[in-house]
Amino acid sequence: MDLRQFRYFVAVAEERHFGRAAQRLSMTQPPLSQQIRALEASLGAPLFVRTNRSVELTAVGRQLLPEVRRILADADALPALAQGLAHGEVGTLSLGFVSTADYGILPPLLREFGERYPRVRLQLLEATSDIQIEALMEGRIDAGLFIPPVPARYANELSYLPIIREPLMLALPAGHGGNDGRGGEAHDSAGGQPGAPVSLADFADEPLVIFPRRVAPAFYDIIMGCYAALGLTPRVGQEAIQMQTIVSLVSAGMGVALVPQSLCHLRRTGVTYRALRETSALIETGLLWRTAEVTPVLEGFLETARGVAHTPPGATLSA
Repeated sequence: MDLRQFRYFVAVAEERHFGRAAQRLSMTQPPLSQQIRALEASLGAPLFVRTNRSVELTAVGRQLLPEVRRILADADALPALAQGLAHGEVGTLSLGFVSTADYGILPPLLREFGERYPRVRLQLLEATSDIQIEALMEGRIDAGLFIPPVPARYANELSYLPIIREPLMLALPAGHGGNDGRGGEAHDSAGGQPGAPVSLADFADEPLVIFPRRVAPAFYDIIMGCYAALGLTPRVGQEAIQMQTIVSLVSAGMGVALVPQSLCHLRRTGVTYRALRETSALIETGLLWRTAEVTPVLEGFLETARGVAHTPPGATLSA
C-alpha cells in the first residue's frame, strides 16, 4: 500500500461511486478499481460493498476512514515541517542553566527566543556547571548557561560563548548591614534598591556562606580571591549548592555571602544586598554546547543570545 491508494480510498468513500471518484482523481475507472482491490488485499479486509448502482463503506471502511484522513493530513504537513526543522523554526531545545542565571540573563533570553521561535519547545534543567558538562557530554542537554572555565580536557569537544560579566555583591542579614554612610540602615531585599557600598573587610569576621568548591571551582576561587586581595581569610560557615539556598541561609542569620549582582532580583525577606567599595572581580556567564552538534534550533538560540545579552550597572558585556 502507498499514500496514493489511501487517497483513492478517501475519494471513493466520499463520492460513493467509482466513476465520479475516477473523474475527481483525473483517471479512468478500471485502474482505480484495481488500486482499491490491491489496498483491500494488503489490509486483509474489504473496505466497500459494491452493487451495480452504489458503493457503500463496510464497517471496517467506516472506522478506517478517519484514520486514513489523519495519515494523509500528516503526510501533507511533512514538507512544511521539514522546512521548519531546516530553518530552526520547529523542534526541541534542551537547555541547562545555573541558578544565578534565573535572576539575570535567563528570563529575557527565553522571552526573546520564544517570540522569535514560538514553535520550538524548550526543556529546562537547572544544574550546576559541573553537572551541565556531564549532561552535555552524555547528550542529555543541547546547551547550558554556564559559569566558566571549560575544563581543558573538553576544549576540543565543547564551544563556549561568553555573554555577560557582573560584579559580586555582599548579601547580609537585614539590619546587619551597618550604617549606609548617610545615617540610615541598608534596605532589605523586599525594600527596593541596595544600600550604599560597604567594605568587605568590615565583615571579615562573619561566617561565609558559600557553595562547595567542587561545584564551581572558578567561582569559588574568585570569592576567596576577594578576601585574599585584602589579606583576609574567610571563616566558612555553611555550604549550599543552590544560590537560593545560600540567600535563605543569609536571611536566617547564618552568615554573609558574596553573590552575583543579578541575585539582587531575588527578593527575600531578611536579606540586604550591598555593593563592595573594593574593586570586585567579575563573574561571567555564557553558553556552552557540543562543537560538532549545532542544530538549526541551537543556531537560532545562539543568535538570540548574542542579541539579548545586557550589562547591568557595574558589569561588563563580553565581546
